[in-house]
Amino acid sequence: MPDLLIELFSEEIPARMQLRAAEDLKKLVTDGLVDAGLTYAGAAAFSTPRRLTLAVDGLLATSPDTREERKGPKVGAPDKAIEGFLRGAGLTRDQLEERDTPKGPVYFALIEKKGRPAAEIVADVLDATIRNFPWPKSMRWGAGSLRWVRPLHSILCILSDEAGANVVPLEIDGIKAGDSTEGHRFMAPGRFSVSSFADYEAKLKAAKVILSPAERADHIWAEAQNAAFAQGLEIVEDKALLAEVAGLVEWPVVLMGDIAKDFIPLPPEVLQTSMKEHQKFFSVRNPKSGLIEKFVTVANRETADHGATILAGNQKVLYARLADAKFFWENDLRVAEAGGAAWLESLDNVTFHNKLGSQGDRIVRITAMARAVAPAVGADVDLAVLAARWAKADLSSEMVYEFPELQGLMGKYYAGVAGHPAEVAAAALEHYSPLGPSDDVPSAPVSVAVALADKLDTLAGFWAIDEKPTGSKDPFALRRAALGVIRLILDNRLRINLDALFDAQLLRHEIEQNENGEVRAALLHDLDAEIADHGVFGAAIRTVLDHFDGDLSKHLEGVKESLPDTSDDLLAFFHDRLKVYLRDKGIRHDVIDACLHMPGNDDLTLLVKRAEALSAFLATEDGENLLQGVKRSTNILAQAEEKDGVEYSYGADVKFAEADEEKALFAALDAAQAAITPAMEAEDFAAAMAAMASLRGPIDSFFEAVQINTDNQVVRRNRLNLLARIRAVSAGVADLSRIEG
Repeated sequence: MPDLLIELFSEEIPARMQLRAAEDLKKLVTDGLVDAGLTYAGAAAFSTPRRLTLAVDGLLATSPDTREERKGPKVGAPDKAIEGFLRGAGLTRDQLEERDTPKGPVYFALIEKKGRPAAEIVADVLDATIRNFPWPKSMRWGAGSLRWVRPLHSILCILSDEAGANVVPLEIDGIKAGDSTEGHRFMAPGRFSVSSFADYEAKLKAAKVILSPAERADHIWAEAQNAAFAQGLEIVEDKALLAEVAGLVEWPVVLMGDIAKDFIPLPPEVLQTSMKEHQKFFSVRNPKSGLIEKFVTVANRETADHGATILAGNQKVLYARLADAKFFWENDLRVAEAGGAAWLESLDNVTFHNKLGSQGDRIVRITAMARAVAPAVGADVDLAVLAARWAKADLSSEMVYEFPELQGLMGKYYAGVAGHPAEVAAAALEHYSPLGPSDDVPSAPVSVAVALADKLDTLAGFWAIDEKPTGSKDPFALRRAALGVIRLILDNRLRINLDALFDAQLLRHEIEQNENGEVRAALLHDLDAEIADHGVFGAAIRTVLDHFDGDLSKHLEGVKESLPDTSDDLLAFFHDRLKVYLRDKGIRHDVIDACLHMPGNDDLTLLVKRAEALSAFLATEDGENLLQGVKRSTNILAQAEEKDGVEYSYGADVKFAEADEEKALFAALDAAQAAITPAMEAEDFAAAMAAMASLRGPIDSFFEAVQINTDNQVVRRNRLNLLARIRAVSAGVADLSRIEG
């Protein structure tokens, strides 16, 4: 069985595209080979800045012969239908076979294909792969029509076995496939031939090219750590930067340089960000002081002076970059020392969204929401308000303008300079969290209050202007914001009624969008004050309406009537996100659905406690059997109510019970309801589930011993009403009709 080696050699491929391109090459080629009948034992793809490589082991020498029987049109069908079938099968009419079928005589075609040599198939597959390669961006050069990420110089394509290596005959836009490649651009120029993958990899390494990206990354990291350790320092880990740098060099040479003393006092994150973004340098930290004192750069060649000239040039460029950062830092400190008022004022002129006003408007809304949320999260209201006002201040700073990824972090630094408490400084950084499923969730009450306020205002705002996520499109990251709210609430075990907060914030957006001047200011002032006192939507809007007469009151009454639909839709969006979140924790969506139809479904912590208890209960034998009994009751009731045209929901009386099992079920339901009601009120869901479990035996015995649809209509109605009691008692815990199975 031959082995296949492919190399596509070009000008430098952007580092961010290399890994994906190698995987695309592997998938396109191997899928094409398999589709053509060539199976293989294994395949591996590699990339360097100038080449994509694919090695396929254990390839079949030829594709197998195939024999396919294909059913065609009926005998006597129109000529066009038969001719179309013949074209598809690649046959002539005299090669068709007539067969009798239950539907009459039908044409059948027997299509036999001889196997093809591997080289012929590889040539076709690779030609199609190169011409249709899915680069994010590509270019044409010269007079040819071929598109590639950068000009393609050569194609290496050989099939090798015990007898030797053979070049696959292939030519694309004047580039003929061969058995040669090039080494390092500067350290080993010139071409050389290879006979197998092992020979190829070894000769490349001798020519100063490390083929494997993982090997290059490991080499860089090991050398950088050794250099730092030798001086009592440590490398700041950055996996993304390591992967990028490994894609910039074919022969990595690690060099360590100094940072000028003038810049070392800068915040470590500023140095780290500036060096990473502009120079692709690793930061080297002093573990005792936490300061960044040196940097590591990775050259693509060895030099006679051991990198001294390269380091000198890098340090010169770095000095200019860090001088800019120092200038931004010092300017920002002067504004922060003055209290940062200039930053907050300038945010009034920064548009957040053309329908949602400026960043200044947003700060006002976030502050109002933080004031409302603070008591529920155990935060000091005044601190939460102060933190909300400061949280976005650094968006106007020069440092964040230059490095947007430092937003929040610079707000933390500047808060201390402005004289704000530590809680406010922490909230400036933490209110953006969590940004993703692996991000830490803030636990400090003030940070939690501002983080919730920020995300809830974003969601309410985009719902208010009907800019909701659709399909896979979510340009404003609203799904991420909702997941952030869910994690903030659940991880901190908060008891918050989201519906009231949605209503209040939606009303606030509505007032901002539709009212102007003093009326708007007065409305928002009264709304904020009322929410601060009551924390509920109803009282808030009533107070607002009491202060104004005429058309404005009518307008707001209309707003009040339209808000519940928007609020319900936003809550449903949260429920969908909660299902996705809990699915990864082993709680089924139908279990959550069963709990969603209970009161208080906007209290996510309560909802999850119910779902966890119900999930655990349904996993037991009692829970599974009881579920079947309740579903059986519900189905019999539905059929009877449809047939009789009445609802059986009350009137079950033990005096009409005839069988002992019937009387026992009455008693069991009374006992269960007496236990379930206080348990649910006390949120003791384990006790409620235990009471539910006690019904399993009586319900099973009832169905085994009692005929529901008896001829005695009084007894029949009583038994149907008894089934309604089963449904009602179980509904006191969860809507079990939502459970699948």
